[in-house]
Amino acid sequence: MTFEEWIMSLPWNYLLAIFIATVLGFAIGFERKIRFKEAGVRTHAIVSAGACLMMLVSKYGFEGADSARVAAQIVSGIGFIGAGMILYKKQALQGLTTAAGIWTTAGVGMAVGANMYFLAVGATVIIIVVQCIMHLPYKIFRTKHFFQMKIVFLYETDENEKIKEIFNIKRFEKVNLSRGEDGRVKFSAYITTDKVFLDNDIAKVMRENPYVLSVERIDETVGQDK
Repeated sequence: MTFEEWIMSLPWNYLLAIFIATVLGFAIGFERKIRFKEAGVRTHAIVSAGACLMMLVSKYGFEGADSARVAAQIVSGIGFIGAGMILYKKQALQGLTTAAGIWTTAGVGMAVGANMYFLAVGATVIIIVVQCIMHLPYKIFRTKHFFQMKIVFLYETDENEKIKEIFNIKRFEKVNLSRGEDGRVKFSAYITTDKVFLDNDIAKVMRENPYVLSVERIDETVGQDK
């Protein structure tokens, strides 16, 4: 007798399946909670349990019905929940990974409801391992942070190229040129760089480069969520 057959032979097998789905959802949600993400333990556990419940009702509650239809509705329905967690804020997407996790957690619950316990447990382990690996303190796994700054400097010869080299950029944005009362050309532009500049770093740039008149941090954006 296989594990799946043993569970189905128990008089309370349906409740046990929901319990297993809840535990697996709890495990996925716990990893999200310790990273202070939008959806934590309760959300993942309920989504997994709910998907399992709907699979069980579809498979055993309506004899002769096509259970695949309910499975398809679960996939699309969970998509609406995930979409509500995705925010576009300060030119960056937030909550994308959590939304994908909710969608995948529903798949885990569906696998339990379909008596595919080995697949459900294996998928849970893979999801958690991948999330942990992606948060290792290595540069290849880090999410890039981009800093937008407004720079004003005097332009005489090749100061613009020097600015590009200092801030590690390839181009300027929203460029504005003006001539001061002394006849000198003033160059004002926005730049976006992934190079971190603290207050001391900015002060050092202005001290070592007298042609730099001002540097103002405007915003910080984050690259795609991992």
